[in-house]
Amino acid sequence: MHDDAMDGRESNDGRPREERHARGNPVHRGEGGEGHDGVAALRDETPMERADRNFAELLQELRVTQTGVQMLFAFLLTLAFSARFPELDTAQRVMYVTTLLLALVATVMFTAPAAMHRQLFGLGAKRTIVDTSSRLAGAGLAALGLSLTGALLLVVDVVFGRAAGIAVGSTAFLLCLVTWVGLPQHLRRKAGPGPYATQGADGESGG
Repeated sequence: MHDDAMDGRESNDGRPREERHARGNPVHRGEGGEGHDGVAALRDETPMERADRNFAELLQELRVTQTGVQMLFAFLLTLAFSARFPELDTAQRVMYVTTLLLALVATVMFTAPAAMHRQLFGLGAKRTIVDTSSRLAGAGLAALGLSLTGALLLVVDVVFGRAAGIAVGSTAFLLCLVTWVGLPQHLRRKAGPGPYATQGADGESGG
């Protein structure tokens, strides 16, 4: 994972890290003179070290979400072999298959960063891996939210009826939307400008 990082205070040519920052890694400037790499400067890390840290943090996030989606996927797979499955009507079967496919998409999106890192290991492409993995994780969260909604819709539909299933499913979807999208955006606006709210040229958060 740390194939692109340069450990220690000095580079291979003996220059201190501060000199590498000043000569080889100029800080991008945005509006108001704020540096896009302000957090990297505060942490005293190079762009490659920052990419290593961001990838490690992303993997930690994916470990949390992977557990949930794997449990959901396993639950959905077992439903087809339950005693009441033959009693499902056409609409419920469509809900089931759609939810199962969404859970599969989420699983693939969440595991893709590890496969990508393995294929590109040692090629100096860590920044590309981080940017692409972040987008894949976002797509995986969208698929996970829809699959959770579909699973809840199906279960409540079978137990209490179609109207109750739609109501509960809609509530679950809104809950995911508010907590996964609305709340982070609100906190981002509340944070205001500063080194922890800036974005780099690649659209990645400065943190």
